[in-house]
Amino acid sequence: MPQAQPKPAEYVFSRKQIFWAMTAIFAVYGALAFSLQTLTIARPKMAADLNGMSLYAWSVSIPSLVSAFVTLIFGKFSDIYGRRIMLLISLVSMLIGTVLAALSPNFIFLIAVSVLIAVGTGAMMPLVFAVVGDMFPPEKRSKWIGLLNIPMGFFALIGPALGGWFVDNLSWRYIYWSLLPLLAFCLITVPIGVPSIVSRGLKRKIDVLGCIYVAIASSATIVGFSFAGDRYPWGSPQVLGLLGVALIFWILFFYAENGAEEPILDPLVLRNRTFFTVVVSSFFSFFGQMAIMMYFPMFLQGVQEIRSTTSGWIIAPYSVLTAFIGVPVGFLLTRSKRFKWMYLLGYGILTAGMFWIVSFGAQTPVWWSVVAACLAGLGLGAIPTVNTMVVQNAVPKRLLGVAMGATFFVLLMGVAISPALLGPAMNATYRKTLSDSLPREFRQIANGSTMASLADPRALLSETALADLEKFCVAQGDGGRFLFNQTKEAIRTSMEAGLRRVFWIGAITMLIAFLLISTIPARLQVAKEEIPEPVSHATRVK
Repeated sequence: MPQAQPKPAEYVFSRKQIFWAMTAIFAVYGALAFSLQTLTIARPKMAADLNGMSLYAWSVSIPSLVSAFVTLIFGKFSDIYGRRIMLLISLVSMLIGTVLAALSPNFIFLIAVSVLIAVGTGAMMPLVFAVVGDMFPPEKRSKWIGLLNIPMGFFALIGPALGGWFVDNLSWRYIYWSLLPLLAFCLITVPIGVPSIVSRGLKRKIDVLGCIYVAIASSATIVGFSFAGDRYPWGSPQVLGLLGVALIFWILFFYAENGAEEPILDPLVLRNRTFFTVVVSSFFSFFGQMAIMMYFPMFLQGVQEIRSTTSGWIIAPYSVLTAFIGVPVGFLLTRSKRFKWMYLLGYGILTAGMFWIVSFGAQTPVWWSVVAACLAGLGLGAIPTVNTMVVQNAVPKRLLGVAMGATFFVLLMGVAISPALLGPAMNATYRKTLSDSLPREFRQIANGSTMASLADPRALLSETALADLEKFCVAQGDGGRFLFNQTKEAIRTSMEAGLRRVFWIGAITMLIAFLLISTIPARLQVAKEEIPEPVSHATRVK
Protein backbone atom coordinates (compact mmCIF):
# COMPACT_ATOMS: atom_id res chain seq x y z
CA MET A 1 0.00 0.00 0.00
CA PRO A 2 1.58 3.32 -1.03
CA GLN A 3 2.43 5.70 1.77
CA ALA A 4 1.34 9.32 1.80
CA GLN A 5 4.03 11.68 0.62
CA PRO A 6 5.43 13.78 3.47
CA LYS A 7 5.12 17.53 3.31
CA PRO A 8 8.23 19.10 1.72
CA ALA A 9 10.79 19.96 4.38
CA GLU A 10 11.04 23.58 3.28
CA TYR A 11 7.39 24.14 4.26
CA VAL A 12 7.63 22.58 7.74
CA PHE A 13 7.49 25.51 10.13
CA SER A 14 5.99 25.87 13.58
CA ARG A 15 3.31 28.43 14.32
CA LYS A 16 5.88 30.44 16.26
CA GLN A 17 8.22 30.51 13.25
CA ILE A 18 5.40 31.55 10.94
CA PHE A 19 4.30 34.26 13.39
CA TRP A 20 7.75 35.84 13.62
CA ALA A 21 8.45 35.45 9.91
CA MET A 22 5.24 37.16 8.88
CA THR A 23 5.69 39.82 11.57
CA ALA A 24 9.07 40.60 10.05
CA ILE A 25 7.74 40.61 6.50
CA PHE A 26 4.79 42.85 7.35
CA ALA A 27 7.18 45.23 9.14
CA VAL A 28 9.55 45.33 6.15
CA TYR A 29 6.71 45.94 3.71
CA GLY A 30 5.29 48.56 6.07
CA ALA A 31 8.64 50.39 6.17
CA LEU A 32 8.73 50.36 2.38
CA ALA A 33 5.14 51.64 2.19
CA PHE A 34 5.80 54.40 4.75
CA SER A 35 8.83 55.60 2.81
CA LEU A 36 7.04 55.64 -0.54
CA GLN A 37 3.78 57.24 0.58
CA THR A 38 5.09 60.01 2.85
CA LEU A 39 8.03 61.20 0.75
CA THR A 40 6.08 61.56 -2.49
CA ILE A 41 4.01 64.47 -1.20
CA ALA A 42 7.02 66.07 0.53
CA ARG A 43 9.44 65.93 -2.41
CA PRO A 44 8.51 69.32 -3.95
CA LYS A 45 9.24 71.07 -0.63
CA MET A 46 12.45 69.11 -0.19
CA ALA A 47 13.66 70.27 -3.58
CA ALA A 48 12.60 73.86 -2.88
CA ASP A 49 14.21 74.04 0.57
CA LEU A 50 17.49 72.59 -0.70
CA ASN A 51 17.49 74.76 -3.85
CA GLY A 52 17.23 71.72 -6.10
CA MET A 53 14.09 72.16 -8.17
CA SER A 54 16.17 72.01 -11.36
CA LEU A 55 17.27 68.52 -10.23
CA TYR A 56 13.76 67.46 -9.16
CA ALA A 57 13.43 64.77 -11.83
CA TRP A 58 16.86 63.34 -10.91
CA SER A 59 15.68 62.75 -7.34
CA VAL A 60 13.38 60.07 -8.77
CA SER A 61 15.31 58.93 -11.86
CA ILE A 62 18.62 58.04 -10.23
CA PRO A 63 17.21 56.12 -7.22
CA SER A 64 14.77 54.35 -9.55
CA LEU A 65 17.65 53.34 -11.81
CA VAL A 66 19.46 51.83 -8.83
CA SER A 67 16.28 50.10 -7.68
CA ALA A 68 15.82 48.58 -11.13
CA PHE A 69 19.35 47.19 -11.15
CA VAL A 70 19.08 45.89 -7.57
CA THR A 71 15.75 44.22 -8.30
CA LEU A 72 17.29 42.37 -11.21
CA ILE A 73 20.19 40.88 -9.22
CA PHE A 74 19.01 40.54 -5.60
CA GLY A 75 16.56 37.77 -6.44
CA LYS A 76 19.35 35.64 -7.86
CA PHE A 77 21.64 36.45 -4.93
CA SER A 78 18.90 35.45 -2.49
CA ASP A 79 18.71 32.02 -4.17
CA ILE A 80 22.42 31.62 -3.56
CA TYR A 81 22.86 33.19 -0.12
CA GLY A 82 19.32 33.08 1.31
CA ARG A 83 16.55 35.66 1.74
CA ARG A 84 17.52 36.52 5.32
CA ILE A 85 20.98 37.89 4.61
CA MET A 86 19.80 39.82 1.54
CA LEU A 87 16.95 41.38 3.53
CA LEU A 88 19.40 42.40 6.26
CA ILE A 89 21.71 43.97 3.69
CA SER A 90 18.82 45.91 2.18
CA LEU A 91 17.62 47.08 5.60
CA VAL A 92 21.08 48.24 6.70
CA SER A 93 21.51 50.13 3.43
CA MET A 94 18.13 51.79 3.87
CA LEU A 95 18.88 52.64 7.52
CA ILE A 96 22.20 54.34 6.71
CA GLY A 97 20.67 56.20 3.78
CA THR A 98 17.73 57.38 5.91
CA VAL A 99 19.98 58.87 8.60
CA LEU A 100 22.11 60.66 6.01
CA ALA A 101 19.02 61.91 4.15
CA ALA A 102 17.70 63.52 7.34
CA LEU A 103 21.03 65.39 7.64
CA SER A 104 21.24 66.43 3.98
CA PRO A 105 22.90 69.86 3.53
CA ASN A 106 21.92 70.17 -0.16
CA PHE A 107 19.82 68.46 -2.81
CA ILE A 108 22.74 66.76 -4.57
CA PHE A 109 23.71 65.10 -1.29
CA LEU A 110 20.07 64.05 -0.79
CA ILE A 111 19.99 62.41 -4.22
CA ALA A 112 23.27 60.62 -3.47
CA VAL A 113 22.06 59.13 -0.19
CA SER A 114 18.72 58.29 -1.81
CA VAL A 115 20.74 55.79 -3.83
CA LEU A 116 21.56 53.95 -0.60
CA ILE A 117 17.88 53.96 0.30
CA ALA A 118 17.06 52.68 -3.20
CA VAL A 119 19.36 49.70 -2.71
CA GLY A 120 17.16 48.71 0.20
CA THR A 121 13.74 49.51 -1.24
CA GLY A 122 14.60 48.02 -4.64
CA ALA A 123 15.37 44.65 -3.04
CA MET A 124 12.55 44.60 -0.51
CA MET A 125 9.52 43.97 -2.71
CA PRO A 126 10.78 40.88 -4.59
CA LEU A 127 12.40 39.52 -1.40
CA VAL A 128 9.21 39.92 0.62
CA PHE A 129 7.21 37.89 -1.88
CA ALA A 130 10.05 35.35 -2.14
CA VAL A 131 9.92 34.79 1.63
CA VAL A 132 6.18 34.12 1.36
CA GLY A 133 7.03 31.52 -1.28
CA ASP A 134 9.60 29.96 1.04
CA MET A 135 7.21 29.78 3.98
CA PHE A 136 4.05 28.49 2.31
CA PRO A 137 3.10 25.97 -0.38
CA PRO A 138 1.52 27.38 -3.57
CA GLU A 139 -2.09 26.84 -2.47
CA LYS A 140 -1.60 29.06 0.62
CA ARG A 141 0.53 31.84 -0.80
CA SER A 142 -2.24 33.88 -2.39
CA LYS A 143 -3.87 34.54 0.99
CA TRP A 144 -0.71 36.03 2.45
CA ILE A 145 0.13 37.96 -0.70
CA GLY A 146 -3.33 39.51 -0.51
CA LEU A 147 -2.88 40.35 3.17
CA LEU A 148 0.33 42.21 2.34
CA ASN A 149 -1.91 44.89 0.83
CA ILE A 150 -2.83 45.90 4.39
CA PRO A 151 0.38 47.81 5.30
CA MET A 152 0.59 49.31 1.83
CA GLY A 153 -3.06 50.37 1.94
CA PHE A 154 -2.76 51.72 5.49
CA PHE A 155 0.14 54.00 4.64
CA ALA A 156 -1.48 54.89 1.33
CA LEU A 157 -4.40 56.17 3.42
CA ILE A 158 -2.44 58.22 5.96
CA GLY A 159 1.00 58.55 4.35
CA PRO A 160 0.43 61.52 1.99
CA ALA A 161 -1.39 63.54 4.64
CA LEU A 162 1.21 62.57 7.26
CA GLY A 163 4.02 63.63 4.96
CA GLY A 164 2.24 66.91 4.27
CA TRP A 165 1.73 67.49 8.01
CA PHE A 166 5.45 67.04 8.68
CA VAL A 167 6.25 69.55 5.92
CA ASP A 168 3.73 72.15 7.08
CA ASN A 169 4.31 71.89 10.85
CA LEU A 170 7.82 70.53 11.42
CA SER A 171 10.15 69.67 8.56
CA TRP A 172 10.44 67.04 5.86
CA ARG A 173 13.54 65.80 7.73
CA TYR A 174 11.27 64.39 10.45
CA ILE A 175 9.83 61.96 7.90
CA TYR A 176 13.22 60.26 7.73
CA TRP A 177 13.73 60.36 11.49
CA SER A 178 10.30 58.80 12.11
CA LEU A 179 11.19 55.91 9.81
CA LEU A 180 14.16 54.82 11.95
CA PRO A 181 12.19 52.99 14.73
CA LEU A 182 10.37 50.89 12.14
CA LEU A 183 13.64 49.97 10.41
CA ALA A 184 15.16 49.07 13.79
CA PHE A 185 12.19 46.79 14.49
CA CYS A 186 12.73 45.12 11.10
CA LEU A 187 16.42 44.51 11.88
CA ILE A 188 15.37 42.75 15.08
CA THR A 189 12.56 40.60 13.68
CA VAL A 190 14.12 39.54 10.35
CA PRO A 191 16.96 37.48 11.95
CA ILE A 192 14.45 35.96 14.38
CA GLY A 193 11.67 35.13 11.95
CA VAL A 194 12.94 34.81 8.37
CA PRO A 195 14.46 31.39 7.63
CA SER A 196 17.56 31.17 5.49
CA ILE A 197 16.63 28.78 2.69
CA VAL A 198 19.15 28.19 -0.07
CA SER A 199 19.03 25.79 -2.98
CA ARG A 200 21.77 23.19 -3.22
CA GLY A 201 22.77 20.79 -5.95
CA LEU A 202 22.49 23.23 -8.84
CA LYS A 203 25.36 24.91 -10.64
CA ARG A 204 25.35 28.59 -9.80
CA LYS A 205 27.28 31.22 -11.60
CA ILE A 206 26.72 34.95 -11.24
CA ASP A 207 26.28 36.64 -14.59
CA VAL A 208 28.96 39.26 -13.92
CA LEU A 209 29.27 40.35 -17.55
CA GLY A 210 25.52 40.79 -17.85
CA CYS A 211 25.45 42.86 -14.64
CA ILE A 212 28.19 45.16 -15.94
CA TYR A 213 26.56 45.61 -19.35
CA VAL A 214 23.09 46.34 -17.99
CA ALA A 215 24.47 48.76 -15.38
CA ILE A 216 26.30 50.78 -18.06
CA ALA A 217 23.43 50.58 -20.55
CA SER A 218 20.72 51.65 -18.10
CA SER A 219 22.86 54.41 -16.56
CA ALA A 220 23.77 55.90 -19.95
CA THR A 221 20.10 55.73 -20.97
CA ILE A 222 18.87 57.63 -17.90
CA VAL A 223 21.63 60.27 -17.97
CA GLY A 224 21.26 60.77 -21.73
CA PHE A 225 17.52 61.33 -21.54
CA SER A 226 17.94 63.57 -18.48
CA PHE A 227 20.40 65.84 -20.30
CA ALA A 228 18.42 65.93 -23.56
CA GLY A 229 16.47 69.13 -24.07
CA ASP A 230 17.42 70.47 -20.62
CA ARG A 231 21.17 70.86 -20.17
CA TYR A 232 22.07 70.09 -23.77
CA PRO A 233 20.12 70.10 -27.06
CA TRP A 234 18.85 66.75 -28.33
CA GLY A 235 21.36 66.82 -31.19
CA SER A 236 24.35 67.77 -29.04
CA PRO A 237 27.45 65.50 -28.91
CA GLN A 238 26.87 64.92 -25.19
CA VAL A 239 23.34 63.58 -25.61
CA LEU A 240 24.02 61.62 -28.80
CA GLY A 241 27.18 60.19 -27.25
CA LEU A 242 25.41 58.98 -24.11
CA LEU A 243 22.49 57.48 -26.02
CA GLY A 244 24.95 55.87 -28.47
CA VAL A 245 26.84 54.28 -25.57
CA ALA A 246 23.52 53.10 -24.14
CA LEU A 247 22.52 51.49 -27.44
CA ILE A 248 25.88 49.71 -27.80
CA PHE A 249 25.76 48.28 -24.29
CA TRP A 250 22.10 47.23 -24.58
CA ILE A 251 23.11 45.25 -27.68
CA LEU A 252 26.10 43.77 -25.85
CA PHE A 253 23.87 42.92 -22.89
CA PHE A 254 21.28 41.00 -24.90
CA TYR A 255 24.03 39.27 -26.90
CA ALA A 256 25.78 38.22 -23.67
CA GLU A 257 22.52 36.98 -22.14
CA ASN A 258 21.98 34.65 -25.11
CA GLY A 259 25.19 32.81 -24.20
CA ALA A 260 25.14 33.11 -20.41
CA GLU A 261 24.75 29.95 -18.31
CA GLU A 262 22.49 31.70 -15.80
CA PRO A 263 21.41 35.00 -17.39
CA ILE A 264 19.98 37.65 -15.11
CA LEU A 265 17.45 38.50 -17.84
CA ASP A 266 16.62 35.38 -19.81
CA PRO A 267 16.01 36.18 -23.53
CA LEU A 268 13.30 33.51 -23.68
CA VAL A 269 11.15 35.65 -21.41
CA LEU A 270 11.49 38.71 -23.63
CA ARG A 271 10.48 36.65 -26.66
CA ASN A 272 7.19 35.72 -25.00
CA ARG A 273 4.52 37.83 -26.72
CA THR A 274 2.19 38.06 -23.72
CA PHE A 275 5.00 39.03 -21.36
CA PHE A 276 6.35 41.58 -23.83
CA THR A 277 2.91 43.18 -24.31
CA VAL A 278 2.32 43.44 -20.56
CA VAL A 279 5.68 44.99 -19.65
CA VAL A 280 5.83 47.42 -22.61
CA SER A 281 2.29 48.64 -21.84
CA SER A 282 3.25 49.08 -18.19
CA PHE A 283 6.40 50.94 -19.20
CA PHE A 284 4.45 53.50 -21.23
CA SER A 285 1.83 53.83 -18.51
CA PHE A 286 4.47 55.00 -16.05
CA PHE A 287 4.72 58.34 -17.83
CA GLY A 288 1.14 58.98 -16.83
CA GLN A 289 1.63 57.55 -13.36
CA MET A 290 4.71 59.73 -12.76
CA ALA A 291 2.74 62.75 -13.95
CA ILE A 292 0.22 62.01 -11.19
CA MET A 293 2.61 60.96 -8.42
CA MET A 294 5.39 63.53 -8.98
CA TYR A 295 3.91 66.49 -10.77
CA PHE A 296 0.27 66.60 -9.68
CA PRO A 297 1.31 67.46 -6.07
CA MET A 298 3.46 70.24 -7.56
CA PHE A 299 0.42 71.51 -9.47
CA LEU A 300 -1.70 71.55 -6.31
CA GLN A 301 0.93 73.20 -4.13
CA GLY A 302 2.42 75.61 -6.68
CA VAL A 303 -0.27 76.53 -9.17
CA GLN A 304 -3.30 76.31 -6.87
CA GLU A 305 -1.42 77.30 -3.66
CA ILE A 306 -2.85 74.39 -1.65
CA ARG A 307 -1.02 73.48 1.55
CA SER A 308 1.03 70.28 1.58
CA THR A 309 -1.27 68.60 4.12
CA THR A 310 -4.38 69.36 2.07
CA SER A 311 -2.73 68.23 -1.15
CA GLY A 312 -1.83 65.02 0.63
CA TRP A 313 -5.48 64.34 1.39
CA ILE A 314 -6.39 65.14 -2.21
CA ILE A 315 -3.87 62.60 -3.53
CA ALA A 316 -4.70 59.98 -0.87
CA PRO A 317 -7.61 58.33 -2.81
CA TYR A 318 -5.23 57.54 -5.66
CA SER A 319 -2.83 55.65 -3.39
CA VAL A 320 -5.52 54.00 -1.29
CA LEU A 321 -7.54 52.69 -4.22
CA THR A 322 -4.38 51.56 -6.00
CA ALA A 323 -3.44 49.52 -2.93
CA PHE A 324 -6.81 47.96 -2.15
CA ILE A 325 -8.48 47.37 -5.53
CA GLY A 326 -6.12 44.44 -6.16
CA VAL A 327 -7.76 42.39 -3.37
CA PRO A 328 -11.21 41.92 -4.97
CA VAL A 329 -9.53 41.67 -8.38
CA GLY A 330 -7.62 38.64 -7.12
CA PHE A 331 -10.87 36.94 -6.08
CA LEU A 332 -12.43 37.70 -9.46
CA LEU A 333 -9.46 36.18 -11.27
CA THR A 334 -9.78 32.92 -9.31
CA ARG A 335 -13.35 32.52 -10.57
CA SER A 336 -12.75 33.46 -14.18
CA LYS A 337 -9.83 33.22 -16.55
CA ARG A 338 -11.03 36.24 -18.47
CA PHE A 339 -8.90 39.24 -17.66
CA LYS A 340 -8.72 41.39 -20.80
CA TRP A 341 -11.78 43.41 -19.81
CA MET A 342 -9.96 44.40 -16.60
CA TYR A 343 -7.02 45.67 -18.62
CA LEU A 344 -9.26 47.62 -21.00
CA LEU A 345 -11.29 49.12 -18.16
CA GLY A 346 -8.23 50.01 -16.08
CA TYR A 347 -6.15 51.51 -18.87
CA GLY A 348 -9.25 53.17 -20.31
CA ILE A 349 -10.03 54.95 -17.04
CA LEU A 350 -6.39 56.01 -16.65
CA THR A 351 -6.25 57.36 -20.20
CA ALA A 352 -9.48 59.32 -19.86
CA GLY A 353 -8.35 60.67 -16.49
CA MET A 354 -5.02 61.89 -17.85
CA PHE A 355 -6.66 63.73 -20.76
CA TRP A 356 -9.03 65.33 -18.25
CA ILE A 357 -6.14 66.51 -16.02
CA VAL A 358 -4.61 68.27 -19.05
CA SER A 359 -7.46 70.80 -18.83
CA PHE A 360 -6.78 71.66 -15.15
CA GLY A 361 -5.64 75.18 -14.28
CA ALA A 362 -5.26 77.58 -11.37
CA GLN A 363 -9.03 78.09 -11.09
CA THR A 364 -9.99 74.40 -11.35
CA PRO A 365 -12.25 73.38 -8.42
CA VAL A 366 -10.48 71.29 -5.81
CA TRP A 367 -13.11 68.59 -5.94
CA TRP A 368 -12.17 67.97 -9.59
CA SER A 369 -8.70 66.98 -8.37
CA VAL A 370 -10.22 64.61 -5.81
CA VAL A 371 -12.34 62.95 -8.51
CA ALA A 372 -9.30 62.71 -10.82
CA ALA A 373 -7.27 61.03 -8.05
CA CYS A 374 -10.12 58.55 -7.44
CA LEU A 375 -10.39 57.71 -11.14
CA ALA A 376 -6.63 57.20 -11.41
CA GLY A 377 -6.65 54.89 -8.38
CA LEU A 378 -9.59 52.88 -9.73
CA GLY A 379 -7.92 52.52 -13.11
CA LEU A 380 -4.50 51.56 -11.82
CA GLY A 381 -5.62 49.40 -8.91
CA ALA A 382 -6.38 46.26 -10.91
CA ILE A 383 -3.37 46.41 -13.21
CA PRO A 384 -0.52 45.19 -10.89
CA THR A 385 -2.53 42.16 -9.74
CA VAL A 386 -3.55 41.23 -13.28
CA ASN A 387 0.03 41.77 -14.49
CA THR A 388 1.42 39.37 -11.89
CA MET A 389 -1.13 36.69 -12.70
CA VAL A 390 -0.71 37.00 -16.48
CA VAL A 391 3.10 37.01 -16.40
CA GLN A 392 3.29 34.02 -14.06
CA ASN A 393 1.02 31.99 -16.31
CA ALA A 394 2.53 33.16 -19.60
CA VAL A 395 5.96 31.61 -19.00
CA PRO A 396 7.01 28.07 -18.02
CA LYS A 397 7.44 27.52 -14.31
CA ARG A 398 11.20 27.17 -14.64
CA LEU A 399 11.31 30.80 -15.86
CA LEU A 400 8.95 32.18 -13.22
CA GLY A 401 11.61 33.87 -11.09
CA VAL A 402 13.35 35.32 -14.12
CA ALA A 403 10.04 36.64 -15.48
CA MET A 404 9.12 38.38 -12.22
CA GLY A 405 12.60 39.87 -11.93
CA ALA A 406 12.40 41.12 -15.51
CA THR A 407 8.94 42.57 -14.84
CA PHE A 408 10.14 44.59 -11.86
CA PHE A 409 13.22 45.69 -13.82
CA VAL A 410 11.20 47.02 -16.77
CA LEU A 411 8.70 48.73 -14.46
CA LEU A 412 11.45 50.44 -12.48
CA MET A 413 13.17 51.49 -15.69
CA GLY A 414 9.88 53.14 -16.56
CA VAL A 415 9.93 54.89 -13.18
CA ALA A 416 13.49 56.05 -13.87
CA ILE A 417 13.14 57.09 -17.52
CA SER A 418 9.75 58.82 -17.32
CA PRO A 419 10.82 61.66 -14.98
CA ALA A 420 14.09 61.97 -16.90
CA LEU A 421 11.97 62.94 -19.93
CA LEU A 422 9.14 64.71 -18.11
CA GLY A 423 11.48 66.94 -16.08
CA PRO A 424 13.32 68.51 -19.05
CA ALA A 425 10.01 68.90 -20.91
CA MET A 426 8.54 70.82 -17.99
CA ASN A 427 11.64 72.96 -17.43
CA ALA A 428 11.94 73.92 -21.11
CA THR A 429 8.29 74.96 -21.32
CA TYR A 430 8.48 76.81 -17.99
CA ARG A 431 11.52 78.86 -19.02
CA LYS A 432 10.13 79.74 -22.44
CA THR A 433 6.79 80.84 -20.99
CA LEU A 434 8.51 82.78 -18.21
CA SER A 435 10.67 84.73 -20.66
CA ASP A 436 7.50 85.82 -22.46
CA SER A 437 5.37 86.57 -19.38
CA LEU A 438 7.73 88.32 -16.94
CA PRO A 439 6.89 92.03 -16.56
CA ARG A 440 9.16 94.26 -18.64
CA GLU A 441 9.85 96.43 -15.57
CA PHE A 442 11.12 93.42 -13.64
CA ARG A 443 13.48 92.35 -16.43
CA GLN A 444 14.93 95.86 -16.51
CA ILE A 445 15.80 95.98 -12.80
CA ALA A 446 16.60 92.31 -12.09
CA ASN A 447 20.26 91.39 -11.83
CA GLY A 448 21.77 88.09 -12.94
CA SER A 449 21.35 86.29 -9.62
CA THR A 450 17.70 87.33 -9.34
CA MET A 451 16.93 86.09 -12.85
CA ALA A 452 18.83 82.86 -12.15
CA SER A 453 16.68 82.30 -9.07
CA LEU A 454 13.62 82.29 -11.33
CA ALA A 455 15.07 79.67 -13.68
CA ASP A 456 12.93 77.10 -11.89
CA PRO A 457 9.57 77.47 -10.13
CA ARG A 458 10.90 76.84 -6.61
CA ALA A 459 9.86 80.35 -5.52
CA LEU A 460 6.24 79.22 -5.45
CA LEU A 461 7.07 76.30 -3.15
CA SER A 462 9.67 77.91 -0.88
CA GLU A 463 8.54 80.52 1.62
CA THR A 464 12.11 81.80 1.92
CA ALA A 465 12.58 82.22 -1.83
CA LEU A 466 9.18 83.89 -2.18
CA ALA A 467 10.00 86.26 0.70
CA ASP A 468 13.34 87.17 -0.94
CA LEU A 469 11.59 87.91 -4.23
CA GLU A 470 9.01 90.07 -2.46
CA LYS A 471 11.73 91.95 -0.58
CA PHE A 472 13.59 92.63 -3.82
CA CYS A 473 10.50 93.99 -5.56
CA VAL A 474 9.32 96.13 -2.63
CA ALA A 475 12.80 97.66 -2.33
CA GLN A 476 12.37 99.19 -5.78
CA GLY A 477 10.02 101.84 -4.36
CA ASP A 478 6.54 102.81 -5.45
CA GLY A 479 4.77 100.08 -7.32
CA GLY A 480 7.06 97.40 -5.87
CA ARG A 481 4.16 95.47 -4.36
CA PHE A 482 2.29 95.49 -7.65
CA LEU A 483 5.47 94.38 -9.46
CA PHE A 484 5.86 91.48 -7.04
CA ASN A 485 2.29 90.32 -7.66
CA GLN A 486 2.82 90.52 -11.42
CA THR A 487 6.07 88.56 -11.21
CA LYS A 488 4.53 85.94 -8.95
CA GLU A 489 1.63 85.50 -11.36
CA ALA A 490 4.09 85.13 -14.27
CA ILE A 491 5.90 82.36 -12.39
CA ARG A 492 2.59 80.62 -11.65
CA THR A 493 1.47 80.89 -15.27
CA SER A 494 4.81 79.50 -16.47
CA MET A 495 4.66 76.65 -13.98
CA GLU A 496 1.13 75.82 -15.12
CA ALA A 497 2.30 75.74 -18.75
CA GLY A 498 5.21 73.43 -17.88
CA LEU A 499 2.98 71.06 -15.93
CA ARG A 500 0.40 71.03 -18.72
CA ARG A 501 3.15 69.81 -21.08
CA VAL A 502 3.93 67.01 -18.60
CA PHE A 503 0.24 66.04 -18.39
CA TRP A 504 -0.01 65.99 -22.20
CA ILE A 505 2.94 63.58 -22.43
CA GLY A 506 1.40 61.40 -19.72
CA ALA A 507 -1.96 61.32 -21.51
CA ILE A 508 -0.48 60.39 -24.90
CA THR A 509 1.76 57.64 -23.51
CA MET A 510 -1.18 56.27 -21.51
CA LEU A 511 -3.17 56.09 -24.75
CA ILE A 512 -0.29 54.15 -26.34
CA ALA A 513 -0.35 51.74 -23.39
CA PHE A 514 -4.10 51.29 -23.80
CA LEU A 515 -3.75 50.50 -27.52
CA LEU A 516 -0.93 48.02 -26.84
CA ILE A 517 -2.76 46.13 -24.10
CA SER A 518 -5.84 45.84 -26.31
CA THR A 519 -3.84 43.40 -28.49
CA ILE A 520 -3.38 40.86 -25.69
CA PRO A 521 -5.34 37.58 -25.94
CA ALA A 522 -8.78 37.63 -24.32
CA ARG A 523 -8.29 34.46 -22.25
CA LEU A 524 -5.44 33.30 -20.10
CA GLN A 525 -3.19 30.77 -21.79
CA VAL A 526 -1.11 28.77 -19.32
CA ALA A 527 2.36 28.05 -20.70
CA LYS A 528 3.51 24.46 -21.00
CA GLU A 529 6.86 23.23 -19.79
CA GLU A 530 9.00 22.65 -22.84
CA ILE A 531 12.15 21.76 -20.92
CA PRO A 532 12.09 19.59 -17.80
CA GLU A 533 12.79 21.48 -14.62
CA PRO A 534 16.08 20.71 -12.92
CA VAL A 535 15.74 18.99 -9.56
CA SER A 536 16.39 21.36 -6.66
CA HIS A 537 17.16 20.32 -3.10
CA ALA A 538 16.22 23.04 -0.63
CA THR A 539 17.97 23.16 2.71
CA ARG A 540 16.83 25.26 5.61
CA VAL A 541 19.74 26.78 7.51
CA LYS A 542 18.94 27.36 11.11
